[in-house]
Amino acid sequence: MQNPFELIKQTFSPTTVYALVGESGTGKSFRSKLLAEQYNINAIIDDGLLIQDEKIIAGHSAKREKTYMGAVRAALFDDKEHRDSVAKVLKKSKIKKILILGTSEKMVMKIAMRLQLPQPSKIIHIEDIATQEEIEKAAKSRHVEGKHVIPVPSIEVKKSYPQIFSNSMHDFFSKGLFKKKSGKGKLLEKSIVQPEFSKKGRVEISEAALTQMVMHCVSECSPDVKVKKISIKTDSHGYRLVVTIDVPFGTQLTGKVHKLQQYIIDKIETFTGILIEEVSIVIDKITKETVADNSEEEKKRPPLMHLSLAHNHESD
Repeated sequence: MQNPFELIKQTFSPTTVYALVGESGTGKSFRSKLLAEQYNINAIIDDGLLIQDEKIIAGHSAKREKTYMGAVRAALFDDKEHRDSVAKVLKKSKIKKILILGTSEKMVMKIAMRLQLPQPSKIIHIEDIATQEEIEKAAKSRHVEGKHVIPVPSIEVKKSYPQIFSNSMHDFFSKGLFKKKSGKGKLLEKSIVQPEFSKKGRVEISEAALTQMVMHCVSECSPDVKVKKISIKTDSHGYRLVVTIDVPFGTQLTGKVHKLQQYIIDKIETFTGILIEEVSIVIDKITKETVADNSEEEKKRPPLMHLSLAHNHESD
């Protein structure tokens, strides 16, 4: 008979979360089952799906979406009904270990938070488990041929998403080793699909369009704030924005600025699906509505305040 204290410990012990991070099209889904076998993980979150023991048990695949933006939002569990339904199944299933796939560390942390899971205790990058040649081959398969992988057997995909199913592939897994199509070990099957959005090409957002979105966000959130300049930088983690503003005299700076930062992040991520890594607000000048000060000395004066916000998730 099992020790009652051990039973209580197992019942209330939190799920251990692992994450696999890599840019889009680098082979994360392809290698996720091999990685899960290596760490004895029996559940995977990938592109909007909750997969357990090679079965789709909750969610819907981002790969069924007709547009790229729709796919990004599905992968991020942006829709409340979608994320709540998956979170409910996660609680009921009492999964001990789970692997979350994402294009950045921020993305996997956001998914974990939205699905009411602990933050990842171990983050693995695709470069840690795949060679540069393998990553380039995966990128060609994705961007040139439009092929995507769902880490479940073909029967699961044919049942749920027959319209996008293309083919299946197999790998052998040996503990601690990744072997392909040969050797001894467990045979793992994965499905190849071709989503509608991959046939239509990728959607990119120009800096001009993003600038217009920021201007609109500022005018909605703080109509009395004047935008002087917007700078946009991108890297593999997402977009970094620097917004230079003038604010009216008497403004409660800290509260207003943080509210504006969060508003810009939330609105742009919700409507575009892109990830905003950081919004920095530079307060250039405190203005008086009745007095216009255009002196040369005023123009040369350095900014009064510079506040930055790396995206926090409390408001989601």
